[in-house]
Amino acid sequence: QVQLVESGGGLVQPGGSLRLSCAASGSFYMIYNMGWYRQAPGKQRELVARFPTGGSTLYADSVKGRFTISRDNGKNMVYLEMNSLKPEDTAVYYCNAAISIVLYQRPNDYWGQGTQVTVSS
Repeated sequence: QVQLVESGGGLVQPGGSLRLSCAASGSFYMIYNMGWYRQAPGKQRELVARFPTGGSTLYADSVKGRFTISRDNGKNMVYLEMNSLKPEDTAVYYCNAAISIVLYQRPNDYWGQGTQVTVSS
């Protein structure tokens, strides 16, 4: 069974920094693309940053220049470095990955349980 587990959320003051981590575990053939989404209260879930299958890394306009996504393929992990945090960054952050369990299988979408990030003074 494939699982994505996030960590690193918390409470931080405006202008501060946090680093989120996401680890994929279980038995699978390949992870294709990984990324981060967030959902603020009363709002839809939105893309924050993502490694697509081919092409350049994607960032939401609202986080460009402040957030950096990185990946460790050997450890099946993806990270989100968040700097210059603003109150509007407050949300539950979710890790997402497209994963094939076996060779030739179309990848399925997997989500982590989410980690809360609160930016407040």
